Amino acid sequence: MFYRIAITFILAIYSVESLAQWQPLPLRERAAVIDNITEQRIKQLLPKLMDKHGVDMWLIISREYNEDPIIKTLLPATWHSARRRTILAFVNTPNEGVKALAIAPYKVGNSFERAWDKAKQPDQWQALVDIINQYQPKNIALNESEFWGHADGLVITDKRELIDALPQKYHHRLVSAEPLAIAWLETRIAPELDIMENLVAQAHRIIAEGFSSDVIEIGKTTTEDMQWWFREKVLAINLQTWFHPSVAIQRSDNVKFDHEDSFTNGYGDQIIQQGDLLHVDFGLTYLRLNTDTQQHAYVLQKGETQAPNYLTNALQKGNLLQDIFTNEFTKGRTGNAVLKSSLEKAKAKGLKPTIYSHPLGYHGHGAGTTLGMWDQQQGVRGTGDHPLHYNTAYSIELNNAIYINAWQKEIRIMLEEDAYFDERGIRYFDGRQTELLLVK
Repeated sequence: MFYRIAITFILAIYSVESLAQWQPLPLRERAAVIDNITEQRIKQLLPKLMDKHGVDMWLIISREYNEDPIIKTLLPATWHSARRRTILAFVNTPNEGVKALAIAPYKVGNSFERAWDKAKQPDQWQALVDIINQYQPKNIALNESEFWGHADGLVITDKRELIDALPQKYHHRLVSAEPLAIAWLETRIAPELDIMENLVAQAHRIIAEGFSSDVIEIGKTTTEDMQWWFREKVLAINLQTWFHPSVAIQRSDNVKFDHEDSFTNGYGDQIIQQGDLLHVDFGLTYLRLNTDTQQHAYVLQKGETQAPNYLTNALQKGNLLQDIFTNEFTKGRTGNAVLKSSLEKAKAKGLKPTIYSHPLGYHGHGAGTTLGMWDQQQGVRGTGDHPLHYNTAYSIELNNAIYINAWQKEIRIMLEEDAYFDERGIRYFDGRQTELLLVK
């Protein structure tokens, strides 16, 4: 009981009060938060997931600088990589619950029991086999997956050496850990929600500052200037971006929208002018969690105090597409089913939609249910067949094309806002953009 109270108290201090003031924690305090969340997830979440997916033993094997994506969610905060060969074993025992064991040359933080004494048993693989013999698991789950790179972290050399060391009687017990691995990555717990809510709010504030006259000098500032401004701003407040921001311009000219080009180089290094519709794609990383946000701003022309009605209306159509899409979220439905019904309903409303939403958490493009890709609007094999689960977070990413008569061209309203899915449905962590930001 004392342990749970202590953990709750620490997380309350670090993830709510400190983040509310948005002074990112010193590194020592960040490490404490990360390690406490990891321990809470192992002790409280993992037993439920192993029971649900019928896994007796889960092995995660990595060598230094060639880490399994999942082991990075389990290592102590002070470890930047695995050390030599690090083997983590989770054993679902009938009497002691889930035991977290480290068959590693060094102690792996406080969440794992050290289970290898090299002086007594020099062979690391034999030490693992001794543990397997001790617990006699009915199955041994390994991180292998056809569709999710996040869950496919077991490299061929480690698998070959594992099989060579493993007695023949266990070979048929080796199974893919994919369902368990995806569940581990996609499921969020309460302290993580507090962090993500504050982190998304910070992302919104940075975008609002960037898309303002405090930063943009009309006729001089370029899209590339803005990309690097976002990077420098994040660095200055001791956060990180998980990808290089992109800033793009749509304006009254004869340039046709190109989805891929807009995200890769923002149509190049363009000077921001009056009357431009700006777009940013921007993501933060903090305490091992990520955000992913896209918003728009309008550069006011002389004499204007608000954006033209045709752009305001275009944003409202984008918000309508968001509503149609998120209303289709239902536990157990696959991403492909949600995508199909959303597109059909949006088109029936006269919209021209493209939907490409994804899970969010330990990875910006996270493991879990894929809900379309911009170039796969008929559904996504494998990841799109995964059903929606509660207690998961998503980047609600999509765009709606609309013809602007005043510009005599079609533009895209590209929106991306981060949200959480539970029994109450979808809720945005920090609201969503419903009005264009204005650059005076």
